[in-house]
Amino acid sequence: MITTAIQPTQTPQPVRFTVQDYHRLVDLGFLGEDDHIELIRGELIQMAARGTAHETCLRRLLRILPGIIGDRATLQCQSPITIASDGEPEPDFAIVQNREDDYASAHPTAQETLLVIEVADSSLEYDRTVKLALYAEAAIPHYWLFNVIDRTLEAYSEPAQITPGQFGYLNRQIVTPSGAIALPMGEQPLALAHIFP
Repeated sequence: MITTAIQPTQTPQPVRFTVQDYHRLVDLGFLGEDDHIELIRGELIQMAARGTAHETCLRRLLRILPGIIGDRATLQCQSPITIASDGEPEPDFAIVQNREDDYASAHPTAQETLLVIEVADSSLEYDRTVKLALYAEAAIPHYWLFNVIDRTLEAYSEPAQITPGQFGYLNRQIVTPSGAIALPMGEQPLALAHIFP
């Protein structure tokens, strides 16, 4: 018996989710807090596993940043920011404008976000490419990438459209473990010697 493959009339397309769809999946119990999923460009992305160096860097930042920021802004850790109708990443840290309701009615938006911080070990290349372009397209003014592999901070500023459809940051500053950098809203510089394990 001879069989032939049936040629599809259309190429299968992935299902894209909006922020509303994503929230509905959470409300219905399909996604929970322990799933470590974020919405990036309409796709549900499993967040990378975090090593001990990553977690140590997070703990140190969590201990130091509140003292530098004070009450000038709001610090959130691994919480969502809504940056588009199909994007709700959960960066390691985001510093957002203060709001009277403390964002009880909705997650902070890109326009309310002053600085996004990612700590990267296994996710370094993803954070340097996909996340960087995502934050730049959303016009988030500052993006810091703590590279725990090389023990450096990559500080990006001035988001811009580089070419049609391609976004990035015009400025990139590399800060070594012996260096320090000022937060956009802080008066006291952040000394990297206190951050990297």
